[in-house]
Amino acid sequence: MQLLIRRYRPSDKDTVLHLFSVGIKEHIGPCFRTAMTSSLHLAITLSLCVPGYLLGSVLGSVVLPGAWVGLVYYCCHELYAGYVREKLRTDMQDIPGNYLSRPDDCFWVAEAEVDGKTQLMGMVALVAKQSREKRYGELFRMIISPSCRRMGLGFRLTQTVVDFCKERGFSKVMLETSSIQAAAVSLYEKHGFRHVLSHTNTYSPDWIVKLAKVSVLIMEKHL
Repeated sequence: MQLLIRRYRPSDKDTVLHLFSVGIKEHIGPCFRTAMTSSLHLAITLSLCVPGYLLGSVLGSVVLPGAWVGLVYYCCHELYAGYVREKLRTDMQDIPGNYLSRPDDCFWVAEAEVDGKTQLMGMVALVAKQSREKRYGELFRMIISPSCRRMGLGFRLTQTVVDFCKERGFSKVMLETSSIQAAAVSLYEKHGFRHVLSHTNTYSPDWIVKLAKVSVLIMEKHL
């Protein structure tokens, strides 16, 4: 498959927004499985079965743990779906204005011809930042289509961002990803990024983040 990485065009908007939405929401399932297999959540689930069992109520032994599992799933869903809603309402609503209006910012898409039709397979963005006297870049919106995984596209898009930052003399590249996205973390580590900090500040309330068992990882690569 021949892939072309190019700057975003206004005609890409609908496809990019769909790709972004699907790419972020696909983490809901893995997030839920990770949360429910944690020792704490398993213990809570089992403990909620006890009252109904002791009372001889099969319904009670199912309803209480079922409600708990439903609550955890809601938190995992809301964490990522809420993020999508927020971004579609803000920066992704005006990609040219937020990512292409300054010479040191950029938004790229990767396209390929599939069955005679050109399709978008991935995207990534870079925003220039300033910290005291040093300038650096922050990587955003890295999304790869499921049909193009394990083909090196993520590596190429990341390298595109790194090369762009080197050309402009930036001191480093930074990014944020979630603890659930193990494949993304592995990709960035292969590119020389290292994990420097973790936090739980998201667009969702703290209790949702805690029940979803997710943290935000900050990674950086010095140039």
